[in-house]
Amino acid sequence: MATDDTAATQTPLLISKDFIRDLIDEDNRAGRFGGRVHTRFPPEPNGYLHIGHAKSIHLNYGIARDYGGKFNLRFDDTNPTKEEQEYVDAIMQDVRWLGADWEDRLFFASDYFDQLYEWAVQLIKAGKAYVCDLSADEIREYRGTLTEPGRESPYRNRSVEENLDLFERMRRGEFPDGSRTLRAKIDMASGNLNMRDPVLYRILRATHHRTGDKWCIYPMYDWAHGQSDSIEGITHSICTLEFEDHRPLYDWCLDALGIYHPRQIEFARLNLTYTVLSKRKLIDLVKRGIVRGWDDPRMPTICGLRRRGYTPEAIREFCNRIGVAKANSTVDYGLLEACVRDDLNKRAQRVMVVLKPLKVVIENWPAGKVEWVDADNNPEDPSAGTRKVPFSGELYIEQDDYREDAPKGWFRLGPGREVRLKHGYYITCREAIKDAAGNVIGLRCVYDPESASGVTPDGRKVQGTLHWVSAAHAVDAEVRLYEQLFSKPNPDDTPAGQDYTANLNPNSLTVLTGCKAEPSLADLSPNPQYKDGIHRFQFMRQGYFCLDPDSTPDRLVFNRTVTLKDTWAKVEKGTKRA
Repeated sequence: MATDDTAATQTPLLISKDFIRDLIDEDNRAGRFGGRVHTRFPPEPNGYLHIGHAKSIHLNYGIARDYGGKFNLRFDDTNPTKEEQEYVDAIMQDVRWLGADWEDRLFFASDYFDQLYEWAVQLIKAGKAYVCDLSADEIREYRGTLTEPGRESPYRNRSVEENLDLFERMRRGEFPDGSRTLRAKIDMASGNLNMRDPVLYRILRATHHRTGDKWCIYPMYDWAHGQSDSIEGITHSICTLEFEDHRPLYDWCLDALGIYHPRQIEFARLNLTYTVLSKRKLIDLVKRGIVRGWDDPRMPTICGLRRRGYTPEAIREFCNRIGVAKANSTVDYGLLEACVRDDLNKRAQRVMVVLKPLKVVIENWPAGKVEWVDADNNPEDPSAGTRKVPFSGELYIEQDDYREDAPKGWFRLGPGREVRLKHGYYITCREAIKDAAGNVIGLRCVYDPESASGVTPDGRKVQGTLHWVSAAHAVDAEVRLYEQLFSKPNPDDTPAGQDYTANLNPNSLTVLTGCKAEPSLADLSPNPQYKDGIHRFQFMRQGYFCLDPDSTPDRLVFNRTVTLKDTWAKVEKGTKRA
């Protein structure tokens, strides 16, 4: 399968105004930033992006586009022990796939390491930073609590000259990892713990994916983030709500340096039911082999959603619908699925695939005859046209479409019952073939040659319509049925002593082999209908599916993207027709 590296067709951005756009409007009216709007998406390359990041990308890129501004992609790569080029490449692919275009503005915080170091020296010279010999545990102890002020480090009042010397020697690698840090000198009694002399640099001997071994000291995120925004001329630094308490430090660093000062604005991050979006937990799922990798279709990662068959248009519409808020809340996963259904219902080709085959022999069908019937590709889109599907005297239908002791309201096959085969003829079941154990392994039926149009000369109609596949033309397939990875809306809702994995859904993946697909699905070439080239279908009466990259000419593999709105449970109860 082809990998999509092109920007997807754009759908409208946020439909209505939100508080962030209101603040930008205020800034523009006041002439702040000269009327410019310049945003950025600043991922750390220490994992793959997930659906929560999609909301941030959609917001940042959407604002820049709405206001005729600029959008940067910047990697905040300040922790080489957890960062890899693999993540950089994957993030770039995901951002492109979602439809965001950074043009020529791809940046890395590591691009600014020399400047960040010089600014740290400037703080030391101004008496606003010092080298501290406390260990990490001691720094936490001296920090105090929410109700008790912190204590000043015994190294806080070192002279400027001593601090400059020690900081330079830190850079040259004269001290062991973790033995010294550079800290801002702010206020150990501040009510905001982030302002109690935060660490700006730590000693860390690790090879960086871009700078190699040039540095053995690395800036902390809070030090690099704001200054990188400043260097790039960002106007509105849009962050999730957990950075609200960090905003005073963001402002303090920029003001202490006296450099260009963007405005930080926070919004509520995305929380989804039946999902974990903690990067730590996602890494844990991968490392423990609970999922097959970052792109496992059960994962909420962008690459996982893509492999499951979600479209960028559906994800952007989901972001439109949930909007932007200041208060945290949790969104039902069903809303995301509804957006996917709405998008695929308009675009996905309808095809016939039998997941659990039952052989049907039509006794009065002329021997050797094959009739190619016309089938609509998508009744929601007349321009999608039709295709030819082979109909023969031996077919496969679903095992569940036959019942010997059919309940009231059953509109599928049973002894003596008549149904319509989609795009084909009316058939009536005459006999069920059983094995020694009494299991039905085949059906013998007859067809009405005058029912091809779905209307017979005598005007009779049937209430059930079944999908089918010609046995002689069927393509073998494996179908993977995915459900939510967790069985509880809040996976962290566990008994004492258990972690979130206690709520894993044991039925999150069911693999069906021996499925039978109509021959049109054997085409593995990239699908021009979608910019990412992924084949997406509606399997009639089954749901929406996509072709998985594991597919080969000899082995087709399909992933269920999302179910149809009508469920088999309703059919079984007779409340809806098949």
